[in-house]
Amino acid sequence: MINWLVPPLIIALYMTILWVIAYLKHDNSIADVGWGIGFILIALSSFILSPYRSARSIIITLLVFIWGVRISYYLVKRSWGRAEDSRYQALRDAWGEHQAVKAFFIVFVLQGVLMLIISYPVMLVNFQFPVAVGLPECAAIFLWCIGMLWEALGDFQLAQFLKNPVNRGRIMKEGLWRYTRHPNYFGESLMWWAIFLIALPVAYGWTAIISPLVLTFILLRVSGVPLAEKPFENNPEYQQYKSETNTFFPWFARTENSQ
Repeated sequence: MINWLVPPLIIALYMTILWVIAYLKHDNSIADVGWGIGFILIALSSFILSPYRSARSIIITLLVFIWGVRISYYLVKRSWGRAEDSRYQALRDAWGEHQAVKAFFIVFVLQGVLMLIISYPVMLVNFQFPVAVGLPECAAIFLWCIGMLWEALGDFQLAQFLKNPVNRGRIMKEGLWRYTRHPNYFGESLMWWAIFLIALPVAYGWTAIISPLVLTFILLRVSGVPLAEKPFENNPEYQQYKSETNTFFPWFARTENSQ
């Protein structure tokens, strides 16, 4: 039971260090950059402390590690050399002289808690008696690979689109973005549903469903889709794109004749 306390303690220390760095640099968007690394710390620490080194624990830890490395690299590369994200600047202005304390609890502590909730399946597998791996787990790994491909390719296509000066002010509607307005979010959600399926056969595995449910809710209703689309709410081109293209689940674009 004491093993369950170690990942939260590591994350508490990690997020506190990030908060100190953010305070010194006047940049709370460092919390976003540190998102993937937090998952890596949870996955590796729970695996190292695991009393059961099984094929399932290796698989689930490796998948979370790969995802964490990719998302960390992407976020660090995207934010390198840039000023604080405008969302955090707005919060900093709204919080005034209490911004440091509020940022600690509302940004860093909350994000640490979310890391632990979403990482629950990997901790559960690492700390529970092992169960043999079979065909369902192979199917879940395949599903995870599809999710990784969608997220990574969606991020890459958007980065390439934004890099081209010709596209300044235009809306990305190419590649995977023809089928969903947020292929990267869909891919990330799909990966964590796959990780839940890998955790499902172990004791109390059904409780791991909280991970993809919370993540998908955040992406759809909190800090994913709403914040990504807010800057475009008065953009006619984006509103047209919005009327034609699914928010989350990929599908073919709608036309006037199909409506």
